Order: sequence, then C-alpha cells, then structure tokens
Amino acid sequence: MIYTSMSDVSIQLVHFADQRGSISQIRTCVFQQEQNVDPALEFDGKDEQALHLLAFLDTRPVGTLRMREIAPRVAKLERLAVLSEFRHQGIGRKLTESALECLISKKFAQVRLHAQVAVKEFYTKLGFIAEGDIFEEAGILHIKMVKHISS
Repeated sequence: MIYTSMSDVSIQLVHFADQRGSISQIRTCVFQQEQNVDPALEFDGKDEQALHLLAFLDTRPVGTLRMREIAPRVAKLERLAVLSEFRHQGIGRKLTESALECLISKKFAQVRLHAQVAVKEFYTKLGFIAEGDIFEEAGILHIKMVKHISS
C-alpha cells in the first residue's frame, strides 16, 4: 500500500529496550539484507545509550533513526532506515526533522552524521553541509556532514 499523506505517519521517541524488536527488524532489513553490512558493525552496543525515533504508518513500524551525544552540545544522527516499500514518501525526511526538533529542545548546538554518498543530497536539502573527503564505512562510501542548530 502506498501512503501519500504524511498525516498517516507518526514519529515517536522510544526507548530501545521497549522497541528493540521493531528497531532491529527495520535495521536488519535495510542494512544487513539490502546493503550487506556486518551485524557486528550495525549493532555496535551503542543503542542503549542513544535516543531512538520510530516512524509508524498506522501501527506498523516502517522507519527508525538514532541520536547520540558525541561531545557537549554535539549530537550524531545514525542508523536512519526506512523499509524499502515505504521509501520516497517523506518518511526519512520526517524522521530527520523530528530528530532535529528533539535535539534543539535538548539544547544541542550541532548535529553531525556520516551520510552514505548515495543520499548526500537528501541531507543537503535538510541544511547539512558536507565536510572533508569521501571515506568508506562498512563497505559503503560516506561523507561527513554537519548542521548547526543553535548559537
């Protein structure tokens, strides 16, 4: 089923322990099955300390994203994943915008991420700026990106 209205999508801030199954299922489909990322790299032991968002269409979890503090007032967005059949409908954008709102409310000043080169333009449209050279991470080409969200 194709959803064309973002009113069908809800984003929830969740605890990893409470939503481990849904988060793991989405990330396993996207990163391990589609992109052949090693499970040891994907599930790196940092989930319990991170904030997580889940995107739901009605009651079905279809996307996820995690946020971690990596320095005082600096957060990193990681593990943005949307199930393939629900992509190109604005769910990744809504997850990212929700993450930015959450981080602004928590007084973060800067957000960093390692964008897969294939989706660099997605983050550019959301105000992120590329930094440095392209590098390989988990066998996939990435680029560091940054966005300043407060002064």
